[in-house]
Amino acid sequence: MPANGNRPLKLQFGLINHEGRYLTAETFGFKVNASAPSLKKKQIWTLEQDSQDTQIVYLRSHLGRYLASDKDGKVTCEADGHNSDCRFLIVAQSDGRWALQSEQHLRFFGGSRDYLSCFAQVITDAELWAVHLALHPQANLLSVARKRYAHLSMEDGEIAVDVNIPWGVAALLTLVYLDGKYCLKTCDGRFLSNDGKLLTQSGKATAYTLELKCGKLAFKDCEGKYLSPMGPTGTLRSGRCSKPGKDELFDLEESHPQVVLMAANRRYVSIRQGVSLAANQEDETDMETFQMEIDKETRKCTFRTSQGNYWALVAHGGIQSTATEVSANTMFSVEWCGQKVALKANNGKYICTKKNGQLLAVSDSAGKRPVCFPLSFSALITNLPPPSSPAPDLRQLVSPRVCHHHLLSGEDEQLTLKLINRPMLILRGENGFICHHRNSNTLDASRSIYDIFTLQFNNGAYHIKGVDGRFWYVNSAGLVCSDGEVPEDFSLELLEHGRLAIRGRNGKYLHGDQGGTLKGDGLSLSSSALWEY
Repeated sequence: MPANGNRPLKLQFGLINHEGRYLTAETFGFKVNASAPSLKKKQIWTLEQDSQDTQIVYLRSHLGRYLASDKDGKVTCEADGHNSDCRFLIVAQSDGRWALQSEQHLRFFGGSRDYLSCFAQVITDAELWAVHLALHPQANLLSVARKRYAHLSMEDGEIAVDVNIPWGVAALLTLVYLDGKYCLKTCDGRFLSNDGKLLTQSGKATAYTLELKCGKLAFKDCEGKYLSPMGPTGTLRSGRCSKPGKDELFDLEESHPQVVLMAANRRYVSIRQGVSLAANQEDETDMETFQMEIDKETRKCTFRTSQGNYWALVAHGGIQSTATEVSANTMFSVEWCGQKVALKANNGKYICTKKNGQLLAVSDSAGKRPVCFPLSFSALITNLPPPSSPAPDLRQLVSPRVCHHHLLSGEDEQLTLKLINRPMLILRGENGFICHHRNSNTLDASRSIYDIFTLQFNNGAYHIKGVDGRFWYVNSAGLVCSDGEVPEDFSLELLEHGRLAIRGRNGKYLHGDQGGTLKGDGLSLSSSALWEY
């Protein structure tokens, strides 16, 4: 496994038939058809390979059931395990489409609408399926042969495949799906051409057909050649090969968030001075950048350095970047306090910044004291006792129904966290991607295609800018609009593995409603307010 320690992303995709319709697994009756015009939850299939024979694949629906075909060509999707009728072979075509052949019965799968079967003895247009990846389109690209990651080399104006760990925004690549083919887009908005150059506009030379071989991806260009790393720096360009070998194979890996942290002294947390962490730098370099890896079960977080080591709690509350493996002492709880964060170590203490900038996990609280205030001065007056009564206990004057908690924060335990490797923001929720609404200034949160938004940091908050250069804001009706002339502050909370929540200036969560409209009036965190990013 490469030094980054990530696992390749599971291949999830939609299959498009010759009529431009997606293979769909219906929720009831485990029926399948090819009627859907776009890629949503019911059209997503996960590829699983056989543990003994990597050429054999299984197609799992969103319901966790497997596509199967019997000897008569009848197609079902209700098997809950890998049985012999679920075994398929992928027969890749020159245009990148797939023919799916039953390994058990040697017939091909195809058809349209409700008339699907796996009985064809030869491949015709009706048995060919185009592949539309359903992964989040921003990822790190790993060369299988070189065991190195791709990144934008600004000095050379190319994508180089020569780093052990995908670090910083330069290692983030975006797969752009256009007319059945894919473009590779760099963090500065340029597209990779097959000659290795980076172009500002997409076109024939930047479009690649995705092919699958032994669970790995290959990118075939318009001339039938494949992308591969070339030369000592691994310049990514098309080679001479018309068949993909090991040099032409890649893995897509999830891109963890990478952040810089600023303490109350307005200095960045750094490892530049050695293994002990201290907030004492004014610049953002690799030494001040840390990768946040959030555990799927506990939701606790590790912070990884550019050298591959982890922050770790050591004796007397010190924090050092010495750990090479994840353990209890490398895990930290992250508490989101508006536009600041507090970090709690495994000893139950919060990290605070000393006067010399050193970070120590020695605070009993994050500087937060819950204090109740009445919702209005009149509510307090109403609850006051008569003048002749003893001095009141103010804690008892305020009913829970007329108060709320304010967190009085001590600055030494508060850090400003800045997400640096998502300047291009693509958000996918439980019902689809966020995209500009076709006929209004609102945003749609249930689309099969996505828009790329620009994320701009602003002193702990973020501004989100659309493709037309205008900004997101929440209007008086609670709708998120995208035509703002001036930027509005939003807060990001990195809460789960691969997912974040967004709060508006009103403190409420952004979520997709049942109709797919993006709204900024969520009172509590729910699945509809979590976004893959």
